[in-house]
Amino acid sequence: MSKTLIDIDDDLLTRARTILGPATSKKDAVNTALSNLVRLHEQRATIDWIIATDPAADLRDPAIRAAARR
Repeated sequence: MSKTLIDIDDDLLTRARTILGPATSKKDAVNTALSNLVRLHEQRATIDWIIATDPAADLRDPAIRAAARR
């Protein structure tokens, strides 16, 4: 883990700490926000993949469904 000196919007930090709980440190609030941003990006990428590849297409094919029931 590295130490970084950055300017953070005090209002946003206060709001984030209020959401996360009053005992949340500034460091924890920033790390949680970064983690949530990365997770959101990964979720969107997964949704885009599902839309683009249609992984359940075979489930709509009657012949494949019939063969699976045997």
